[in-house]
Amino acid sequence: MESKNHHFLVISSTAQGHMNPSLQLAKRLIDIGSSHVTFATSVHGLAQIKSLPSLEGLSFASFSNGFDDGVKPDNDPDHIMSELKRAGSQSLTALIEKISKSDEHGPITFLIYTILLPWAAEVASSFGIASAFLCILSTTSFAICHHYFKDYYKNQSSLPFPSSITIDGLPPFASDELPSYLLPSSPHVSILPTLQEHYQILEQDLNSCVLLNTFDGLEEAAIRDMRSHMNLITVGPLIRSNDVEVCCDLFDKSGDDYLQWLDSQADSSVVYASFGSLAVLSSGQMEEILHGLVDSGLPVLWVIRKSGNEGGQETQNLINNTLKKEQGLIVPWCSQVEVLNHKSVGCFVTHCGWNSTIESLAAGVPVVGCPHFADQTTNAKLVEELWGTGVRARENEEGVIKREEIKRCLEVVMGDGERGEEMRRNAQKWKGLAMKAVKEGGSSDDNLRNFVRRLG
Repeated sequence: MESKNHHFLVISSTAQGHMNPSLQLAKRLIDIGSSHVTFATSVHGLAQIKSLPSLEGLSFASFSNGFDDGVKPDNDPDHIMSELKRAGSQSLTALIEKISKSDEHGPITFLIYTILLPWAAEVASSFGIASAFLCILSTTSFAICHHYFKDYYKNQSSLPFPSSITIDGLPPFASDELPSYLLPSSPHVSILPTLQEHYQILEQDLNSCVLLNTFDGLEEAAIRDMRSHMNLITVGPLIRSNDVEVCCDLFDKSGDDYLQWLDSQADSSVVYASFGSLAVLSSGQMEEILHGLVDSGLPVLWVIRKSGNEGGQETQNLINNTLKKEQGLIVPWCSQVEVLNHKSVGCFVTHCGWNSTIESLAAGVPVVGCPHFADQTTNAKLVEELWGTGVRARENEEGVIKREEIKRCLEVVMGDGERGEEMRRNAQKWKGLAMKAVKEGGSSDDNLRNFVRRLG
């Protein structure tokens, strides 16, 4: 039975790592059939996108999250979350009403929302619109959080914080391998009530589902664990293939000079280093990374965001001057998928955010994991212990990854030893499985088509 024409509303939090997988999902929904997708993010977020993608069947809108000029560093975290729900719910309600009255593509028939926006499901329900949660975390992190809320959070006043969390089929995750926002010491504990609300909504609404940015075979244990609690649909990896235009950048790139530089390097010789769109590293950590990279003797492409002011200007000047002497290139931002798929790139030094992690798997590039916060430590454990595609760089007692450790990890991944060879073989294996999953007839492709078909 053919599905009818749908008008999907995909709403995303304002972060690079949330918007791009949401846009890739939007593109795939359009590719499947005759659907139209309206992609919406906050007023401030939409204004920050450097160039809106142009794709037939895709339109853009914005909603107010109460911070139309952006969140300020001194804003109270609890106030941010409560205001996001209050203003966001009101603005999303108005947006759906506006679309239903005036949009040439008809009213919204289905809503998809990302993390930190559980109230969007309630808004959709008030219109009689079904919804799905697009999980931009690894399924393993998603499962760990579920266990935390089910077994500990509601009784935390009478229970000690768990020393580890175990999922059947996986090694135990020690406290320092859990998503950091679960830890009592985390500065991000204000998001926990909102995260818990996600699980409550998904478990209470039997018609709801979770769209996972993963693929069958990659996280079997976590998927099996969570399927007893809610409806899960694997649709990943949600990364662009050759469709460069279907993405958004919140940062200015430096042209294509870095691609020309990569063209001049030997195959699998370059270390690509990038630590995501959110983390700001200290000057001390930046210098340790610099010297570890230089001491490796390998050519380096390193992304250092101008807006992040990582390490301060003095440290950035030191890095620029040193790497220029040592056959390296610094860029403020780049097309990461293009870089990872370039034949000269042999290793990815990464913070292990989920987008970067699954992009490295899909590109077949081994990694050195340098997790900083959020779900990154969990992902780094998966890379090293479950998939065997990289190694985690360990911090010292002061929480700094020293230059010797960076160099050691690079020697393991890029060297001729048995462990490095195994990592490269594993990386190629997962690349093949990822590509197979999203091709026509692959598991993720079939899952998404069946999801749309079941909508009617």
